[in-house]
Amino acid sequence: MIADLRPYPEYKDSGVPWLGRVPTHWDMVRTKNLFHERNVRGYPDEPLLAATQTKGVVRKEEYENRTVLAIKDLQNLKLVLVGDFVISLRSFQGGIEYARHQGIISPAYTVLYPAKKENHGYFAILFKSRFFIEGLKLYVTGIRQGQNIDYVKLSRSLIPFPPPREQKAIETFVLDFDQRCRRLMRNRRRLIEVLNEQKQAIINQAVTRGLDPNVPLKPSGIDWLGDIPEHWEVRRLRHMASVRLSSVDKLIAKGERPVRLCNYVDVYHNNFITENIDFMQGTASDPEIEAFKLRKGDVLITKDSEEWQDIAVSAYVPESLQDVVCGYHLAVIRPREEVINGEYLARAFSAESIAVQFRLAAKGVTRYGLTQEAIKGAFFLVPPLKEQLEIVISIRDQCNQIQAAVLKAQREIDLIREYRTRLIADVVTGKLDVRGWQGEAPRLEEEESELLELGEEEELELDTDEAGEMAAAELRE
Repeated sequence: MIADLRPYPEYKDSGVPWLGRVPTHWDMVRTKNLFHERNVRGYPDEPLLAATQTKGVVRKEEYENRTVLAIKDLQNLKLVLVGDFVISLRSFQGGIEYARHQGIISPAYTVLYPAKKENHGYFAILFKSRFFIEGLKLYVTGIRQGQNIDYVKLSRSLIPFPPPREQKAIETFVLDFDQRCRRLMRNRRRLIEVLNEQKQAIINQAVTRGLDPNVPLKPSGIDWLGDIPEHWEVRRLRHMASVRLSSVDKLIAKGERPVRLCNYVDVYHNNFITENIDFMQGTASDPEIEAFKLRKGDVLITKDSEEWQDIAVSAYVPESLQDVVCGYHLAVIRPREEVINGEYLARAFSAESIAVQFRLAAKGVTRYGLTQEAIKGAFFLVPPLKEQLEIVISIRDQCNQIQAAVLKAQREIDLIREYRTRLIADVVTGKLDVRGWQGEAPRLEEEESELLELGEEEELELDTDEAGEMAAAELRE
């Protein structure tokens, strides 16, 4: 499919720095001649829309309540029709968004509609392509959070305009190629899900039943824990470790000492807290540093979260970290070494029969949180120390092998993303000729879904390891 693509026979200078050369027979047309601005208001009963970089222009209720709901002056919101394009406050980062829903949107946005409707498919791809987004930086005004696209300047800019039949050929090719890429990435993601489930099963088995499948069992005395090895104990955390809820915020305060902050995301995305993490810079008072600096053997957990299932996610600190303190929304659990091993305790937190206690104890409506007493009062299964170490080593060995497979699959996904982004940009800007490509357009419902999400993937460095090359080879077939 891809190997047969070649450049066009002849090129000319487009006169646009971000675009470079274009096929000789392509026109370069000013944006204002291809699009008109729609500035219609007074439709308060239309559904509210949100302009997103991942899904295009969608209804707010479809965007998982991540946007602020407008409840006043609905008559001042701008009308958006199906097939319109919306320049949002973040278009300089993610391109111009295509609308597949009718509704109303923020008056701060610019709404455009194509002079000829048959061109909308090509422009929906062009406006989300890497080269075009890079070119939008020429029309940005303001600084930092106040940045926006100056449409007056953008309207005078030149954009490529292939012949209509060629636009359709580009659109059909891109939709088909995009589907192939997504199918490959979806398969890799499914593999990662299976591998992670396997890893979780290993941990669950090890910290609730141990490593000996034939060990005699006894009732734990607690319904949700069930039977446990007969030589294990059930103890509350308060008898095995100290628990401190961090009060160190992200503010830089005068009179405090500079520190590095271990924050919620650092714990959520890492099993181990090490120097390899890029910690945030912050400040803390001397008492806070003494109370919350990270020491070898510490276990950190998320004590607050927007999702109840993300409560009490744990990470282990294998070595003391200089000037790193535990940040807000986290708790520091410091095990008594003569009773429980820190790495074993961190693994035990992720076992379903243990984690359920924290989910049930979490309080809140829009955000959930654990009290110190709720953490201290949780029950844990406690093998002898020697067996704890054996369990830790076994989990580590098995999970390392699985994690290597996960990373390999993720590298393949990264390569496919980058390959897709580069090829689509080359095709839509005329660097590759798809006029002779033979293929079929995706079914309508798939086409709409895929075109909506063409710009969703972030920019990534090209990975050229063996796994990545295998993924690229599949695309070339």
